[in-house]
Amino acid sequence: MGTLEYNSKLSATFDDRTLAHLQVVIWSKLRRGEHFAFTWVDEEASPPRTSVWCSPTIPMTFQFDQAEPPELNLKWVEVLTKAANSAGGLRLVPEPTDAPTPAR
Repeated sequence: MGTLEYNSKLSATFDDRTLAHLQVVIWSKLRRGEHFAFTWVDEEASPPRTSVWCSPTIPMTFQFDQAEPPELNLKWVEVLTKAANSAGGLRLVPEPTDAPTPAR
């Protein structure tokens, strides 16, 4: 399980594969100076749903359990990016299973 730390005050755990995909989408938007909302659900947490405002001025840290990055599913990156560009903001959606396109 990897960890996303937001503004040194909030941390959330995601499996390394999911976190790697989130990192690509989040960094891509922040690199362009874009602000957006990010919402995720963790049924085991209290509260179970968290939303944060992502901005280039707010520090974020991505920490992974595995040294080697996983292969990326470009279709999943595309779906997550589309969500991040929507009015509702980035939401964690399931990885598409139809012929993933690996990339490094």
